[in-house]
Amino acid sequence: MSDQPPPALRPDHPLFGLGYSRPVRDRAFERLDGAVVSSGDAPVAEEVPVAFVYNQRPHVVMMATPDDFEDFAAGFSLSEEVVRLPNDVQRVEVVRHGQGVELQITVPAADGERLATRGRQLAGRTGCGLCGVETISEALREPRTVTWREPVDPAALWRAEAELGARQEYNRATGAMHAAAWCTFDGAIRVVREDVGRHNALDKVIGALARERVDASTGFLIMTSRASYELVQKAAVAGIPLLAAVSRPTGLAIRLADAANLTLIGLLRGRTANVYAHPEHIRGAQAGAR
Repeated sequence: MSDQPPPALRPDHPLFGLGYSRPVRDRAFERLDGAVVSSGDAPVAEEVPVAFVYNQRPHVVMMATPDDFEDFAAGFSLSEEVVRLPNDVQRVEVVRHGQGVELQITVPAADGERLATRGRQLAGRTGCGLCGVETISEALREPRTVTWREPVDPAALWRAEAELGARQEYNRATGAMHAAAWCTFDGAIRVVREDVGRHNALDKVIGALARERVDASTGFLIMTSRASYELVQKAAVAGIPLLAAVSRPTGLAIRLADAANLTLIGLLRGRTANVYAHPEHIRGAQAGAR
């Protein structure tokens, strides 16, 4: 593995300019409703990488809605016990640039030194896909480009969604689990993993495929969560060309999917779905393209 930092994003790259994103933006999609395809648009939540830098020392990168940065800086600093009192957050400077936002936070020298002695700055936690990442360039790596073999029939999506509920053993018992499933292109579910964290569930699926020497590019993913940036990134790294989620995607997830040639689907429920990126890989969806 190279020790060199990842290259900076070009100004014409789809992921450039994230530091200036609005919290909510309208995005276009192709609507699948049974055999009918139509075009639409709706608001999607944006997410951007936010780097916390204490006393000029990088600490961690979090994915967040691009708003209320000063509140985020103060609340995170207190909840993570970087500081003990609100007034200990002495200064917050919000620095926006092409790849995200950097929060340059000044705290008392003693707090900064104590933070530096924690070892790895943050323990991994449920729902955090970037814990341990310290710089924005690490969070926003140049996306992998996936390769497509053949278009997917919408009927495969309907089949996979219909089968997934019966395979969620832990969630039936607890009502508190996410599921990730890898399916063959006919919609048959082959691997299901559950976890309280959606990132963890996907990592488990990718790991199971690797251990069984299954070519992940020969199928697609369906997930019970929203489709966030990190999930798209993980799917692309694994070579999986389609990610379908029962909830909506974020704007950053859509942009990454666009750049990675990955088909991104949200609101997959019953026999309906919204295709937010690369509808040309869904059989028949091209008819609704604008």
